[in-house]
Amino acid sequence: MEAVAPADKAPSRRDFLFVATGAAGVVAVGGVVWPLIDQMEPDAETIAAGAPIDVDLSGVAPGQQLLVKWRGHPIFIVNRTPAALQVLQDPALTNQLSDPESKVMQQPAYADNWHRSVKPEYAVLVGVCTHLGCIPNFKPDKGDVSPDWLGGYFCPCHGSKYDLAGRVFRGVPAPYNLPVPPYTFPDDKTLRVGANPAGSTYDLDAIVQL
Repeated sequence: MEAVAPADKAPSRRDFLFVATGAAGVVAVGGVVWPLIDQMEPDAETIAAGAPIDVDLSGVAPGQQLLVKWRGHPIFIVNRTPAALQVLQDPALTNQLSDPESKVMQQPAYADNWHRSVKPEYAVLVGVCTHLGCIPNFKPDKGDVSPDWLGGYFCPCHGSKYDLAGRVFRGVPAPYNLPVPPYTFPDDKTLRVGANPAGSTYDLDAIVQL
């Protein structure tokens, strides 16, 4: 995220941490790919203003995360394996979570379910820690963070943890689950970030915290 502060106002600590951890939090993760942006996609200024972007999912293998940028935010897109989906419903995980049923509005109604997504296999999350705006690291494998780690996201700044549905753990600095942006699937291999399914008027600005 590129944060530009007004001339008469210094960047906040949250702004600083978001920028400072951007490279480390995004580049240092494993199993991540960046999509090639088609020449016909909206230009950077239009995308930053919130125009929808289309993402080709055909090259995202099971277990892999893809990163795109929308409205200046990193968007995490994960092709979750069947094993990962089983873990999301395992009491060994859900008993560690602060809001396992997503009661706090950090997602649209169409992602208000146990997998916090339209399609169970695809997680689509705004990759901004709800503590101070850092970018959490993708840690999908068991044991990646600690011996009892079951896979998810770890924020290196202050230790906040999320599962692969973006649900936050209890006892960490982050108060809320990772936000879910508006999105839909025009076809089986295309994700459109920034647009809702027919009949929904969800706006990311309506969530409790970004």
